[in-house]
Amino acid sequence: MPITPATATNSPSSGTAEPILLELVDEDGVTVGTAEKLSAHQPPGKLHRAFSVFLFDERGRLLLQQRALGKYHSPGVWSNTCCGHPYPGEAPFAAAARRTYEELGVSPSLMAEAGTVRYNHPDPASGLVEQEYNHLFVGMVQSPVRPDGNEVAATAFVTPEDLAERHAKDTFSAWFMTVLDAARPAVRELTGPSAGW
Repeated sequence: MPITPATATNSPSSGTAEPILLELVDEDGVTVGTAEKLSAHQPPGKLHRAFSVFLFDERGRLLLQQRALGKYHSPGVWSNTCCGHPYPGEAPFAAAARRTYEELGVSPSLMAEAGTVRYNHPDPASGLVEQEYNHLFVGMVQSPVRPDGNEVAATAFVTPEDLAERHAKDTFSAWFMTVLDAARPAVRELTGPSAGW
């Protein structure tokens, strides 16, 4: 496995990179500790805090990203605008804004909380498990996307109809439909009835 920020450790073979820690939580989302990122995703998985962002353009189209092929987890699959994990002690809203900028080169506008969802999704391709307490956010993207090629292979703006077609033929992340369905009430409030979400 190639050394990536997610798998790097403090060892002679990988220089001085620190392991990335995730915040472990209980079923109510209360912090109970930390774990190294890769170990938290190894079966059976440890319940940890995550976030998912859904950004829309002024026409009500959802910005999707295709995860870079070099990702250690779910490479090359399509997913929501941005997802990830807050650092221990970092507010989910701040982490969502930070990672959206790091991955896509844009700062969300009108970003708002859209609830939480808890799920357990094994990823058959990698053998890893997503045991997540996920904070959802919706917002607008009002400037050109400038993806980081190490994080994002491609982007696309889609209507609900476009998404249905794409979802039928392309591979999506194991968690995508769970987080989208949980965010739909906030998505509809943001985009209005004419967008069709």
